[in-house]
Amino acid sequence: MPRFLFAMVAAACSVAVLSGAEPPKKPNVVYIMADDLGWTDLACQGSKYYKTPHIDKLASSGLRFTNGYTCGPNCQPTRAALMSGQYAPRTGVYTVGGIDRFDWKDRPLRPVDNVQKLPLDRKTLGNVMTAAGYTTALYGKWHLGQDDQYHPGKRGFGDAITSMGKHFDFVTQPKVDYPKGTYLADFLTDKAVGFIEKNKSKPFFLCLHHFGVHSPHEAKSEWVEKFKDVPAAGGHRNPTYAAMIASVDESVGRVVAKLEELKLTENTLVIFTSDNGGVGGYVREGIKQGGDITDNAPLRSGKGCLYEGGVRVPWIARWPGTIPAGTTDTPVISVDLMPTLLELGGGKAPDKQPLDGVSMLECLKNGGKKAPNRDLFWHFPGYLGAGKGSWRTTPAGAIRSGDWKLIEFFEDGRKELYNLKDDESQKSNLAEKQPEKLKELHTKLVAWRKSVNAPMPTENKK
Repeated sequence: MPRFLFAMVAAACSVAVLSGAEPPKKPNVVYIMADDLGWTDLACQGSKYYKTPHIDKLASSGLRFTNGYTCGPNCQPTRAALMSGQYAPRTGVYTVGGIDRFDWKDRPLRPVDNVQKLPLDRKTLGNVMTAAGYTTALYGKWHLGQDDQYHPGKRGFGDAITSMGKHFDFVTQPKVDYPKGTYLADFLTDKAVGFIEKNKSKPFFLCLHHFGVHSPHEAKSEWVEKFKDVPAAGGHRNPTYAAMIASVDESVGRVVAKLEELKLTENTLVIFTSDNGGVGGYVREGIKQGGDITDNAPLRSGKGCLYEGGVRVPWIARWPGTIPAGTTDTPVISVDLMPTLLELGGGKAPDKQPLDGVSMLECLKNGGKKAPNRDLFWHFPGYLGAGKGSWRTTPAGAIRSGDWKLIEFFEDGRKELYNLKDDESQKSNLAEKQPEKLKELHTKLVAWRKSVNAPMPTENKK
């Protein structure tokens, strides 16, 4: 370095030290995820029945992605992808539980064995954000292994309390006492706002993973009462489910209020989303045992399917002064979170752990106008039952490329092609009318499966 440049740098450093100047504080991150919340289960997403004023306010002051996606059509694969930054074929987490959870013995294919705990050799969001200088916490549903060594408290999160399965009389790990009658969403929110208060003076990364609105459908009586006389609208009609959504909304309001109280709003990125599509839309598919509790219309089908109703979810990001308010149709997916937060926080990608997503930071800052040029993929080599011999999905894979989406069903090789811009409801299969586009997307899908060593289901030798 030339002497005069060295002298200038040294002088600048001396001034910074003498003036007590500090480097800018890293932005905080709060990631709030609902469970089984459907694409239209918010007022800002079109519902005329559910009341979500706090989430609506978050959306109106932030950027709402109308094409937000999860990496899996149900809980576990999405969470594995989210925490590892990797698509399912890299982690082996495709579904919930083992392959014998549903009786596939009379089907043509044997499912690919499912990994039920996130492999210990994978670095998590907790690991990489801690390494980047963040204080970290996760409260709520983890679903990637509850054994001591798999618990988020041992996977990079400085504080972690997990719970799922019940909304009242719930069990936490580690065990935490709470007053009788406490509602899980309220308990988790108490922990979240307490964490923010405690760590207000340093960069923090908080995951608030609600178990709501997953079954069993249980809600606080005062909220249920408020929806009993509300007229049904657009397939939304259940007062208990609406009350569960209201509790999640209330939680978002409390977290945002705490950030505002502590004057952290302009230095905090808040993201709100869901882990898969809503439990509904099955009746229209002829799945009578699906158990519709909501409806994802105009999207097709629901949780457990690779149609849009199963994998498209609400996705909202707010960071006042940095992210412009508005909406965007730019796609975003679970595996994008790790690279995005690594860029935001100055972190380092894990060694020997390829990341499948892209950083969305620049896209967020420009209001979704400059979208990354990439395709999205799904791989679901198993069965999800819906009761009495009916199926939410059989083994399948999918790709979204631009406005086009291809779904390939592995039992018989059937392919369905849709233009989502023209046909959001996926009513018109264009496979026969657009053979060149079909070939183009299928070639990409096959090449992607090869690139990630995606295992395929095998013949069921009965």
